[in-house]
Amino acid sequence: MNAWRALLTFSSVILQLVDLAESGAEFLVRHTCDLKMACLATRGAAMYWGFPGGDDWVSDAVLRGQRHTLVCSVKSSPLRIVALHTKCPASSGLEVIPCMYGHSEDLCRNVAFTPRAGLPPLGWLAGSCCNFCWDISVLQLPCQCASQEMLLEIAHGEASPCSLAFGQYACAQSAWLQDLQDDFLISLYSCLTPKPVSAMDPEYSILFFSKYDAKKLVAALTVFSQQFSHVPLSLEWNMIFINGLWEKMLQVPDIDSPSILSQWVHEGLQPFLLKPEAFACLHAKNVLCETFQMIVAALNGIYSDLPVEEQRNLYTGIKYYLIQDGSNQKCYSAADPGLNSTAWFKNYLGSFLEHATIGDLQLFGDEPTLQKFARNPVNIQMVSNLTLLRETAVYYTSLLTSGPGFPLSSLPDRFVCYLSPLAVSNLSRDDALSLAQRISKNCPLNLTHRGVTRERVPFSLTTEQLQVASSLVRKFEHFPPAILRALRQAAVGLSISDIENGISGKDLEASISALGEVRGWNAEQSSAIINKLLSSGYQILDGQSLAKLGSLVAGFNSSTLRRLSPEVILEAIKLPEFVQQMATLPSALKMIFVEKISSSVSHPVELVKYIPDALASYIPKSLLVFGEEKPNIQDLNSKMWTREQAAVFFNDVIKTEPDFSRLSQSVLQGFTCAAANETEAERFQELAKVMKKKNVKLGEDQLSCLVKMVTLHGIPKDLDSYPKDLLLFLSPSDYAATGSCRQYFANIGKANLDVLQRESSQRKQLLVEALACLKIPGTQVDEENAEVLGRLVCDLGGEYIRSSGGNLLKQLSQCESFLPNQEEAIRSVISSGNTTFGPPVMWSAFTLNELSGLIPVFDHSILQKIPKNALSLWLKNFAHDSPLSREQLGTVVEELLPTRHKRADGCPPSKKITEMVLNDDLMPIYYTPEELHACLKNVSLENHLSQILTYPFSIQQLAVLKRYLDETYPDGYPESLLQKLGPLTAFITPEDVSKWNITSADMLAVLLKNEPLDDQASAIIKRYVGLGNALNATALNTIGTKYVCLLNAAELNMIDSNSLKLASLNPSACSEVTKDILYAKAKRAFSDQHYLPAYYELIEPYLGGAPGVDLRSLSKDNVNMKVSTLATLKRDSLLNLTLSEVQGLLGMNLRDLEKWQNKSPIREWVQMQKQSELDKLHIGLTGGTQEGYMNIVTPKFQSPSSASLGTVAMTLHLLPTLLISFLMMLVLS
Repeated sequence: MNAWRALLTFSSVILQLVDLAESGAEFLVRHTCDLKMACLATRGAAMYWGFPGGDDWVSDAVLRGQRHTLVCSVKSSPLRIVALHTKCPASSGLEVIPCMYGHSEDLCRNVAFTPRAGLPPLGWLAGSCCNFCWDISVLQLPCQCASQEMLLEIAHGEASPCSLAFGQYACAQSAWLQDLQDDFLISLYSCLTPKPVSAMDPEYSILFFSKYDAKKLVAALTVFSQQFSHVPLSLEWNMIFINGLWEKMLQVPDIDSPSILSQWVHEGLQPFLLKPEAFACLHAKNVLCETFQMIVAALNGIYSDLPVEEQRNLYTGIKYYLIQDGSNQKCYSAADPGLNSTAWFKNYLGSFLEHATIGDLQLFGDEPTLQKFARNPVNIQMVSNLTLLRETAVYYTSLLTSGPGFPLSSLPDRFVCYLSPLAVSNLSRDDALSLAQRISKNCPLNLTHRGVTRERVPFSLTTEQLQVASSLVRKFEHFPPAILRALRQAAVGLSISDIENGISGKDLEASISALGEVRGWNAEQSSAIINKLLSSGYQILDGQSLAKLGSLVAGFNSSTLRRLSPEVILEAIKLPEFVQQMATLPSALKMIFVEKISSSVSHPVELVKYIPDALASYIPKSLLVFGEEKPNIQDLNSKMWTREQAAVFFNDVIKTEPDFSRLSQSVLQGFTCAAANETEAERFQELAKVMKKKNVKLGEDQLSCLVKMVTLHGIPKDLDSYPKDLLLFLSPSDYAATGSCRQYFANIGKANLDVLQRESSQRKQLLVEALACLKIPGTQVDEENAEVLGRLVCDLGGEYIRSSGGNLLKQLSQCESFLPNQEEAIRSVISSGNTTFGPPVMWSAFTLNELSGLIPVFDHSILQKIPKNALSLWLKNFAHDSPLSREQLGTVVEELLPTRHKRADGCPPSKKITEMVLNDDLMPIYYTPEELHACLKNVSLENHLSQILTYPFSIQQLAVLKRYLDETYPDGYPESLLQKLGPLTAFITPEDVSKWNITSADMLAVLLKNEPLDDQASAIIKRYVGLGNALNATALNTIGTKYVCLLNAAELNMIDSNSLKLASLNPSACSEVTKDILYAKAKRAFSDQHYLPAYYELIEPYLGGAPGVDLRSLSKDNVNMKVSTLATLKRDSLLNLTLSEVQGLLGMNLRDLEKWQNKSPIREWVQMQKQSELDKLHIGLTGGTQEGYMNIVTPKFQSPSSASLGTVAMTLHLLPTLLISFLMMLVLS
């Protein structure tokens, strides 16, 4: 009877595996009672189904090692059956585990396993996790079991746990295993992980853990979890351990009890569940929904204790289990009493819902079902206490409010922050005020969301939030103080018309306190309110009256702010509520505040003490030279400095600070070579290690200097203790004492590779060495090596991208730019559809979000294949958090418009531009350029231009908007409009600019902030100067390094030295004339600081105009000039320097001269030096003058158009002298 039961059981499985066996499949069979019966059964099944050699099975059976282990093999057949006997009830059947070489996920999904009798209702798990199978063509069976004596020696620490194989532990007697200590699993795991996995290890795991006492095992797992709770486990051994632990758990009495299961999950299984593959196994083994719900509940209990990465890994596994059926409603059926609960989010996701995207939710159910789930009170209560991804929170809120039967009064407070304008369109005035108060109370503007990686402007509002505020404000025509106070934050929806016509000056002044607390005013709103207040008689007589304005201070223009006394401002910045407003001020106003504060204090030390944090980065470098009086370290540490600012005072700081660990990241980034050269070697090593701990970001020149100092006395053996970016300047051989080359390049892949120029030889060499280290023979890079390469993937050529298919897309999406051949290869890979993302025609909005970094590379052939609804949904829900610019988003919009634009005879009735359309950030996809032009007629954009210009209009659509403005304002744009041009600046002509009234540095700043092209910027600056405006410090900082080279000599001569002292410019890329004029002015500006070490940091950007005599003076001051600075010096000044003078200028950076020796003017300077003298430097310089020869360096003349007549005359005057020198050389030779 048993034989027939076994035969029937096994036959039902064999039927599904015949085809696989013929192709080389292998089966692992465990018959838990009668091994001989197992062989008889398998023989019968094999003969019945026609397997070759079936009649030879029993005669070929071999008994090896222990009497309960049997191998049944088949001659001339790829089929092999392995039977392993364990103790169990006599009624047990067969367990069959199919394995193929490599992954067998699809096979596991289709195989019907036979459950064992007598198991608890938790479900049955086969003996091996289906997603990971192993080649068992060579079977390693235990030759002997571990004896009690051997186990006792290990338990007492007298022998190593690694002295026994896993199989020897597995077949030891159960009683002996109980002598092992609670930390034994840690030792065992550490012994096993370096070893390759064998075919029998999954079986050994089940056998080993089945012999452990349950209580003792839980105690051992608790110790194990404490050690490995946050340490990634080996994937293969992770699966093997959880295999045995799961079966052991199934045998525990009362395992159905939530408390018992929770104990096992929490104290035992947690480290093993962090691999999403573990959940794939649960799905493959048909773990029931009820069981899975209990597992999620147990994991939810420890959710808050887990690091975010582990939460995300567990969520990935949970999601895998829930979506593998291909059904949209896994574990939900309205018709099934056991699965009809709409508290689905709570039951199957719990707090892990925090990591769900919109795309994930749409995988879990269709929209009607999701709406049922969303409105379930249990789910609402849970989600109210979670921090969802922003787009998920918006989507969840829309599920609640989009359908009928859900009043906004029932909406939990947390969700009012994510309402859509449509949801509030039909509210009464009373309801609008009530909702406005709830929004103000529950929606702080710095509300955090999971997964947002792009930095936002402080207190910025989303388009939806602004639209909701506007909808609420539109319920009112007049705004007395009571209404304004009730609207609170929603007052940000006031239009300019509302401010100018709906509020009296008296009411406005009475409402200052409420309006000053509103965050998110745009420049036009705050300016309109301030102007109306001042024109109504509001006076700012002290710090209190200034601070009372709160966020409205951003509405001041620079001339009004300059008229305030320094004492008023100094009093105001002592009030914490006013200091909070500083972060949102325009740059021009921040600079004026700094000027006012600095003029009211007697020393830079006091300036650092009193300056608000948000203004610190605007302090001119010249005001941070402390001299004899040193600043308080805590004052410096509490501010965020720029690298250039910190470099000015870095030398002072490290001389006086005994404990470098007290210094902030912001201060440490000012590291200079000059300071390093004066620091003892041991102290310098300490400084470098502190930089690593504080994650200090340094530039190329700083790192180049740092590596020289760190390796001055040899390569340290603990390079991992130093900044990771330092490795960019070392080689794998330098790292050998610290770790392997693989570890070296894993660190390189995480370093800031952009420190090195994209096409530099140094960066190219790193990639060559990385490919050699990873033993990548051809051009195909797998995912594992791609992870190691990290940012280096961005440098792989097109041939690597093509050959590697989709393996590189994850890393490539993080790259900032691509070369043409890389772009072509990416398009080829994407178009093939042979990636994990599938063909573009199958993409969703979620897919686009994952690939957002690559969207700029997509051409029309790819974009046109992406479903239009996916592009639209991505634009609506994801685009605001993508790294794409507005222009790049405009390219996506073009794909959503009709390819053939019909000539519009008029505006179609269905496309009339209404208030609702203007408030819709998807407006661009509704209109072709022709339709947009037709529909804009008779529409006023005055109150909406700023808003709609943030929308991703295409180039053609922007041209239509520019045409609309030209038609509306034929005599030139009004000043109020200039502040709103934004992307339309690209269409501006010099003729347009000539009509503008640019009367202040504020307006200049607004216009240049749009980054116009050089000819446009030049026209704007000329118009500003032409109207009689001064090139003061505010204007110079606005012009900045980007546009300073556009200034002509007349404009440059207008600059006052005192203004230059307060500006931050670098004219090194400008013409000789510009550099000469600015150097002379800078020298005068910083003359009172010439004797201080910080002088060099101040004058360095202007040295391109320095004469030779000044450079000789600097060569005596230990300045450690960068070679990149040396290369920008005036040619004549450099050529007149001696070798010792150049050596004095470069100091520690002298060795870098070799890399620049072929670049002008350094090449010409080298040619003028004696080679014998160059050789004494031992830095590899060649090309100097040989003994007995004279090198004549041809003068580099300026063209007559750019040189003065006097210069040309002098050049001609020197020609005879040069000819005589040349003839003398011929005679001497």
